[in-house]
Amino acid sequence: MGALSWFAISQNHQYWRLISCLSLHVGLIHLFVNIVCLLFVGIKLEQKFGSGKLGSIFFLSGLGGSIFGELFLEHRISAGASIPLFGLLGAMLSDLITNFTVYNLKCASFTVVVLLCMVNLTIGIFPDNDNFSHFWGFIFGLLLGFVLLMEPQYGWGSKIIPPDRNPQVVSKYNGYQHVLWVGAVILLIVGYIVGIILIARGIDGSSHCTWCHYLSCIPSPWWKCDAEQQKSGQASCTYVMSGGYMFMRCLNNQRTQLYNGLFSISSLKVLCGRLCK
Repeated sequence: MGALSWFAISQNHQYWRLISCLSLHVGLIHLFVNIVCLLFVGIKLEQKFGSGKLGSIFFLSGLGGSIFGELFLEHRISAGASIPLFGLLGAMLSDLITNFTVYNLKCASFTVVVLLCMVNLTIGIFPDNDNFSHFWGFIFGLLLGFVLLMEPQYGWGSKIIPPDRNPQVVSKYNGYQHVLWVGAVILLIVGYIVGIILIARGIDGSSHCTWCHYLSCIPSPWWKCDAEQQKSGQASCTYVMSGGYMFMRCLNNQRTQLYNGLFSISSLKVLCGRLCK
């Protein structure tokens, strides 16, 4: 249906999935939770910065998250409607950092935003969450916020200055705002270019980082992650079918194989057993 899939994108070159996944939900609960989060986070940002900047951050952070999340999907697929929401959370944090002088309750605002970001990212360690895409969506949203949400510092343009205050602020922006802006622009350009090159080359990021899967799921007595299937003596495989081809991966030994044609359930079990020998 257009979900993120490493095989479909890197091997079958269905790059449109990097965008189509941003509108996909896995069910009504997922849809309801995302709507509530979007209302909570999005309305505040839209009222302050306008729909143009908010829409740009929403789309571009979602695209960045789907690009880097695809590299670490392995055999899974992902509906990425939550990725832009994490981008908005990152934008909230960057707004607080780059526009720190205009906030009244600085410590309270910073604490609330940081806790909100930490809670949402921590939820991603449970099974069936694509925390890699969420994390990178958050990072791209943070960087985009430094670029698009920069406001004049407190005191700039004021016509009435109390006698007991400092003279009128002449500089529209603080020096650290310029530094954050330049750094964020550079990182965004490099990030998008590197991510697209890695996808075009069909790089599987999980094969180069043996511990990265723990960022998406931490094993627990109450649930199991895909990595734990390797400890089982029974053959266990996952597969993705696309365009008349089937990509199968054995979870016991991480061997992969590409097949051509359609297969029944019984033949899938046979192929899985052979692949895991």
